[in-house]
Amino acid sequence: MRLNIDVSLEYHMPRPTDLLLQIEAADMPDQSVADADIDISETEHFARIAAEDGIGDRIWLRVKGHFTCRYTAQVVVDRPTLDLGTLNAVSPHLLPGDVVHYMMPSRYCPSDEFQNFVASEFEGLSGGALVLAMRDWIADRFEYVPGASNAQTTALDSFVQRQGICRDYAHVMITLARAAAIPARFASVYAPGVEPPDFHAVAEVYLDGTWHLVDPTGMATPSDIARIGVGADAAGVSFMTSYGPAMFRNQSVSVSATSA
Repeated sequence: MRLNIDVSLEYHMPRPTDLLLQIEAADMPDQSVADADIDISETEHFARIAAEDGIGDRIWLRVKGHFTCRYTAQVVVDRPTLDLGTLNAVSPHLLPGDVVHYMMPSRYCPSDEFQNFVASEFEGLSGGALVLAMRDWIADRFEYVPGASNAQTTALDSFVQRQGICRDYAHVMITLARAAAIPARFASVYAPGVEPPDFHAVAEVYLDGTWHLVDPTGMATPSDIARIGVGADAAGVSFMTSYGPAMFRNQSVSVSATSA
């Protein structure tokens, strides 16, 4: 699968402002960036740094005034389609060190508050079968409603309201998995067919010694997803973090798919 990505950002910074940008697709064994270009308006500072878990890059910028960014890329996704239901959970005491922190509660994913619910609702299930049951539970009970949440909405809020957008679905999926002692992390991604077109968010769960993509919204499948970056939750992998006022002007994200 080849994804054609075209992203445009336009903001205004009334005073010198530091920005942390993360919009480029990561080059990884299961997804290769065949062609990419990023064009950023004049900045006072530009520096690339490694992103979380070494997946992709972040870019430090210092900007004043009119800011524009255009990113285009072609990403070839070569990821096998696996039956999650056949995969086993890894016992917590056998988890590698770089995975352990994805077992912990985080800002948007208070997994410690869901342990009793998970034990009761999904009794008798484990591993990939449990993950699929959680994914389907969310898909069946939640309504995708743009504007229903904001930057302060946690998985607990979404669980109560039973609505949200992709980041909220991902947060609930991650929270339920962690409550069952399955490591889970937030993945910012590009995927075709997302409505409305935008940066997309999914979960990744750790089963049988590796990470597996799960989209509880049902809008994307692992074979046509390109990761941008990962984090404990949305706070760690925002497409743009502004350390000062940033006035929105325009933004567009287009992702189309063709045979590789």
